[in-house]
Amino acid sequence: MADGYGSHRDYMEWVTEDADTRLETVETALQQAFSPFIERREVDVVIFSSMSALNLAEAISKYPIILKGLLAACNVAARAIERDLGISNLDTYNPRLDESQAKVIAGFIKPFLPSYLELPALCQIDRIWFIDKEIRKGKGRWEKLVLEALNKIGTFRKRKFHSEDEEFELDAASPRQGTIEIGIDIKRIEARRDIHKRCDEIVNKADKLKKAFPHASFSAVIYYPFIDEHVNVQSRLKSTAIDSVVFASQSEESIHNAVKMLISSLKK
Repeated sequence: MADGYGSHRDYMEWVTEDADTRLETVETALQQAFSPFIERREVDVVIFSSMSALNLAEAISKYPIILKGLLAACNVAARAIERDLGISNLDTYNPRLDESQAKVIAGFIKPFLPSYLELPALCQIDRIWFIDKEIRKGKGRWEKLVLEALNKIGTFRKRKFHSEDEEFELDAASPRQGTIEIGIDIKRIEARRDIHKRCDEIVNKADKLKKAFPHASFSAVIYYPFIDEHVNVQSRLKSTAIDSVVFASQSEESIHNAVKMLISSLKK
């Protein structure tokens, strides 16, 4: 990268020595930990050191579904492809690549691939990342369900606003344009260690909204699976800038009830 900014190759060079040391330590530990259960078996192995970048490009071009596993095996993500190669909006799970793009990507990742990798391991790498993507997509769906529930009662959409020379985004706001009357932050918090930071973010956004639109109301819809701690969360979110805080689980019924409670509280 130009102007002193790091490329993915730079990042890899930073950690390669430590990663190689850890690899040796982990391999020794695994051999000792599972020694009674280790067997030698014959498996198919992909010898990356035997293929050229053109061989790799041809394989990717002909079978693009293999790309995600290859990228994950050498710790390369779509962001690195976009930043270092200028290939934007690449769906690494179902890529659409022309021949030239396949060649560029192959040349880029070839130095990062191991000398060889067992085929079952490569398949498992792809499976792990696919599962992770699908889980994250499912979690992201929760926010959409909240917005859908809100739109059954009123008219809401994501909106941005400016306050004190900063830009902020509301997950749901009404009306859909013009002066904001209702702003809602939709937060999915799944770890106790994140609650303080997320609460601070909510309070800050509420303060900024009230400064930009003094007559607007601000509410939060929160997913937090530790039910016995909901009261503590509400205490942390006590602020003159926050008008209502409700909690919703994954179920549509819980989301509907939370949204209904939120809207009712704002009408009082």
